[in-house]
Amino acid sequence: MSIYQIIYGKVVAKLNEKIKRTHYCGQLRESDVGSEVGLMGWIQTRRDLGGIIFLDLRDRSGICQVVINPEHSEAFEIAEEIRSEYVVAVKGKVALRPEENVNPKIPTGFVEIICEQLVILNKSKTPPFPIEDNINVDESVRLKYRYLDLRRPRMLNNILFRNRVNKAIRDFLAENGFIEVETPMLTRSTPEGARDYLVPSRVNPGSFYALPQSPQLFKQILMVAGIERYYQIARCFRDEDLRADRQPEFTQLDMEMSFVEVDDVISLNEKLIKYIVEQASGRKVDIPFRRLTYKEAMEKYGTDKPDLRFGMEMVNVSDIASQSDFKVFADAVKDGGIVKGINIQKGGQIFSRRQIDELVEKAKELGSKGMAWINLTPEGVKSPIAKFFTEDKMNELLVRMDAKTNDLLIFMADTDANKVLSTMGQMRLHLGKTLGLMKKDALEFLWVTEFPLLEYSEEEKRFVAMHHPFTSPMDEDIPLLDQDPSRVRAKAYDIVLNGTELGGGSIRIHSSSLQQKMFEVLGFTEERAKSNFGFLLQAFEYGTPPHGGIAYGLDRMVMLLQGLDSIRDCIAFPKTQNAMCLMTGAPAEVEPRQLRDLHLKVTI
Repeated sequence: MSIYQIIYGKVVAKLNEKIKRTHYCGQLRESDVGSEVGLMGWIQTRRDLGGIIFLDLRDRSGICQVVINPEHSEAFEIAEEIRSEYVVAVKGKVALRPEENVNPKIPTGFVEIICEQLVILNKSKTPPFPIEDNINVDESVRLKYRYLDLRRPRMLNNILFRNRVNKAIRDFLAENGFIEVETPMLTRSTPEGARDYLVPSRVNPGSFYALPQSPQLFKQILMVAGIERYYQIARCFRDEDLRADRQPEFTQLDMEMSFVEVDDVISLNEKLIKYIVEQASGRKVDIPFRRLTYKEAMEKYGTDKPDLRFGMEMVNVSDIASQSDFKVFADAVKDGGIVKGINIQKGGQIFSRRQIDELVEKAKELGSKGMAWINLTPEGVKSPIAKFFTEDKMNELLVRMDAKTNDLLIFMADTDANKVLSTMGQMRLHLGKTLGLMKKDALEFLWVTEFPLLEYSEEEKRFVAMHHPFTSPMDEDIPLLDQDPSRVRAKAYDIVLNGTELGGGSIRIHSSSLQQKMFEVLGFTEERAKSNFGFLLQAFEYGTPPHGGIAYGLDRMVMLLQGLDSIRDCIAFPKTQNAMCLMTGAPAEVEPRQLRDLHLKVTI
């Protein structure tokens, strides 16, 4: 043992002998007055007021005030050299604050510690930014010094909230008969998904593992294995373009159940979500949630993840518009398109003529050829297109749109119905944001069901799975796999919160013959299906129960429930939009020896 270790050990032993932590800083209340306590934490601020030094001592539970008087000369001398973010230990008695010093904004604001002993456990350099909320600091700096960023109350609260969410998940699922099972992190690369992160095998040169995009195949095999109710808070990896609510590595709440149908999965998950929200945040959630089919969602909101915090549903007026003399409307419907409208209630009082023109330009920016409008003023209809409608047809249009005085009606038309739905849906969201209708404290949950099973890829000239190749078609639509695959609906469901997909799942195919048929429709040869999914198909030959499940983006769930703008604020160590960790410098070059061991050569 070195002399340094001996001296250091004696110092630590002496400190432990003098001061022992008895409480967390944020725990102290008026009921603790007179108690002798030991506290440890970081110095938030130091103030020297007329010969008395005040320290705000912080740990993860909160802040308390420490008072050092000159009569405790040793502690006072130490306090004079203390600076922000020093780590200290304090021993003293809890006292009531003088009435003029009470701070009712914090839980410990009625008490303070009269310090008797003070020890510096570690010093700190001056931090690159203040350890407090509402700071104006570039995110790249926060990510580089993430260990400091996480000390800030807001960030710490996000991590604590996430912990409460995880605990609520485990408590609820354990109570409902689920078994937590871990699945492999090194697995086989399979097609029909996002780009994999590959891991070269040293002991099998030329072969690669893939980091899992999800535990999908393993959880289905667990159903074959008789687990019946599985869950996992799983780490998943996708090499795709990033954005505010997407990371290259993310956490997924993954679930699978045997002997269930769609309603069983939805019912249990509504109870789960209710439990999570109420346990983690104390907010109340009413169930059951509203349900819309995929077709209804697209027709009314122009998206498969509608934001229900406000109305403004789209209305189909194609039949009325086609009978007008307005050529844009009539020709669109004649050529197989549609005309959709939205009623902006009281919009005539909100938007000036200049602002209406700006909405027209916004519509073009979103991809529409234009936007027609009708302003229903107290003096009557004002609109550039009014002259193309007879009085009867205009009245019919106003009734269809449920229009009242001062409402502003907007319309879009195109021969491509999907383009109208998409553009009008984006305009609806723009209006919701512009008018302040998206309340952050609202929680509007929604199930979207009956998604198309397949979508046609013009690039690949074949059908691809809307979700994944293991999603079961609706029983009554199975014959359409041969007749018209585009019309097949899936036993699939997404849960949406405030216009963001929170999770999605489906009832799975459990029949080998139906799974083979699905691969056939997707353009897989029998050999390719066996090569990529042979282990799953083989498992299906040994008594597979009907099963289904769901997966939630846990990072996204925490982000939405906390009202955050980015999932990076609820992940301890996130990546940037370039998939980099600014704190560790990952990804980074490796030593040539490591590449040789893996039989790899860098060619760029």
